[in-house]
Amino acid sequence: MNIGVDICGVHFKNPVIAASGTFGFGKEFADYIDLDKLGGICSKGLTLNKNLGNSGIRIYETASGIMNSIGLQNPGIEYFVNEELPFLLSKDTVTIANLGGHSVEDYVEGAIILDKTDVPMIELNISCPNVKEGGMAFGTDPNKESEVISKVKNVTNKPLIVKLSPNVGSIPQFAKVAEDNGADAISLVNTFNAMAIDINTKAPVFVNKTAGLSGPAIKPIALRMVYEAAHAVDIPIIGMGGIMDYKDALEFIMAGATAIQVGTANFVDYNTMIDVADGIEKYLKDNNIEDINEITGII
Repeated sequence: MNIGVDICGVHFKNPVIAASGTFGFGKEFADYIDLDKLGGICSKGLTLNKNLGNSGIRIYETASGIMNSIGLQNPGIEYFVNEELPFLLSKDTVTIANLGGHSVEDYVEGAIILDKTDVPMIELNISCPNVKEGGMAFGTDPNKESEVISKVKNVTNKPLIVKLSPNVGSIPQFAKVAEDNGADAISLVNTFNAMAIDINTKAPVFVNKTAGLSGPAIKPIALRMVYEAAHAVDIPIIGMGGIMDYKDALEFIMAGATAIQVGTANFVDYNTMIDVADGIEKYLKDNNIEDINEITGII
């Protein structure tokens, strides 16, 4: 059974990718699972300069999910390139660099640095707040979305995956804007804007009041958004949002995702991604399906 997929000319041995922000830079899990068995690893979100992230509580468990307010804590792109990337590239899996920024200039400068490396692909996180425009995320304003994508695309020859925010009125609109401005693929969804209140302190749990919700609680909504995006554009889709097992992954694939990313589940069971890949292969065998691409977007 063939479970390999191709995205923008890059071959993945299977469609299972570690989602950004949930798998560190791979080293953190290397003692527990065989990284070579993964289709790909998406790095922790990178910014041009080192970022210490948010203060206060950063992770908070909620019903069927977790909320996070990490704030893009990372060591900076140069550190990643010199200290983390060689390890990732030594593994038999596809490395994807997740690029964030708080201004268009940050994104562009970061992309220029990554373009000079051997990293196969860049995932552009446009859910970052635009500090020059009052904090609104680039991915919630179609004009800002088009600007940052087009300018990054102009400075890199790497395949560019644009990671969409779900906190918008129309996923098809933002997916189409990404495609029209040079995105080679789309990944979705990022976390949903959510809130939690501590009834003892009578205050929000998070310093920033709101945080990102992920996990199985968001899966049905994320699945619908992936389906909508897949029917709005002609470029590959990488789906994510509450995938906990191979059945969840297959739903996203049938809805139109060429590959999937697993995030929150890694905190529950570090074997989840390998189990998902094995489960997909067994499903194909049991159902006499020779190639996973036969069921991609079948819905």
